[in-house]
Amino acid sequence: MAKLSMHGAVGNLGEYVRTQRQQAQLSLRQLAELADVSNPYLSQIERGLRRPSAEVLQQIAKALRISAESLYVRAGILDSEDLGPRMVEDAIALDPRLTARQKSALVDIYRSFVGMNDASSDELTEKLAHAKEDS
Repeated sequence: MAKLSMHGAVGNLGEYVRTQRQQAQLSLRQLAELADVSNPYLSQIERGLRRPSAEVLQQIAKALRISAESLYVRAGILDSEDLGPRMVEDAIALDPRLTARQKSALVDIYRSFVGMNDASSDELTEKLAHAKEDS
């Protein structure tokens, strides 16, 4: 897969963060507070003017209740092949029609079907550590 240009990756990331924020029905101010970043900084991320660190992306992902890996791919830190089935889990987590218990059950069932194990999580953690060292 071809790598995105720096500007394209940052802009794409900002659009994605804004979309996820709107789907979570959070204002910019609310997300900034939950992610422990300043309002102007988050606004700059959403407008594609800033490229946040992996740590800030992780804080934003946690606040949005999505996988940090999906943001890492959008930011160009990880390749999309590294993301794997996390997108399915994000879709489950973002579905407002499901209760927390239903979401948990669906993720467990999905993981059992695709055969996810701790080894794949360890591999992803290792790749993220290398990406952080390179940046």
